Amino acid sequence: MTAPLVTVVVPGFDVAEYAGEALDSLRAQTLSQWTAVLVDDASSDATGAIFDAAAAADPRFEVVHHRERRGLGAARNTGLERVRTPFVAFLDADDLYTPHALDRLVGTLAGSGSDFALGAYVRLRPDAAGGYAAGVVQPWVIAATDPARSGITLEVHPEASGNIVAWSKVSRTDFWRRADLHFPVGKMYEDQIVAQQMYTRARAFDVIPDVIVHWRERADGSSITQHKDELPVLRDYLEALAGGIAVLDAAGQARAAAARIRLVLAMDVPPLVALAKDHPDDAYRRALGEFVRELWDRADGHTPAEPAATAIAAARLW
Repeated sequence: MTAPLVTVVVPGFDVAEYAGEALDSLRAQTLSQWTAVLVDDASSDATGAIFDAAAAADPRFEVVHHRERRGLGAARNTGLERVRTPFVAFLDADDLYTPHALDRLVGTLAGSGSDFALGAYVRLRPDAAGGYAAGVVQPWVIAATDPARSGITLEVHPEASGNIVAWSKVSRTDFWRRADLHFPVGKMYEDQIVAQQMYTRARAFDVIPDVIVHWRERADGSSITQHKDELPVLRDYLEALAGGIAVLDAAGQARAAAARIRLVLAMDVPPLVALAKDHPDDAYRRALGEFVRELWDRADGHTPAEPAATAIAAARLW
């Protein structure tokens, strides 16, 4: 067998309904020189059994079982410890790779010599037929990944900082070790700070407009991103947003920090304000209001989009 080029870390917790399809999307890759570390984070359903069956049928799969639930960040770190290939990638066990995902990202890096490459992604939402349908590439994703660029930095392309997800990227494994990167443990939205650390610590990175991942919004509402009306989730979310901007500030990336602030005000804040207006907990409104006011002060001199202006006006009432 040809030695694998890339290891895909696939964490999963209670995703038996979706895990088989995620693994099928790996098996369907046009680049066959991959291996995968499947990390079962102490699931209570059949996720672990699905992972074990995949490994029994295909030697490219390795399975690790956590005895106790440790969270998505810890599961990804567990997988990282087992990577022995030149490149590493991440795929959540309820999402799907497009068939050319690894081929395009690994090929891009092999040609450029950059530390990592990122591509576009779309939402996979429930449809009227009881299945899931892929949406369109959203404007902020297009701004980060289109047109294709090679060997760039944030100074050249600050809008790349808007791509904050782990699973739309392939990296050189030695970059993670050289840059001392790992995922925060015990936090939700754990990839946001890591993404900004990647941008600021890389010698160079590449972007491609190809859709790499279909990101599932679960029909049962169990995705983390579907629980932003809960105060602990909101606090982790705001902490991750602020922490990512702080990483850009510490690295002297003023243009990227400004671009990130504009995007958060325009995209992240308005739906949170809609939730806060009728929220039963005043602490929710206070946390969001303080966060928005700090961002608005940072955005001085920039004209936000209309949704952001509405959100800021509402937040100032609290």
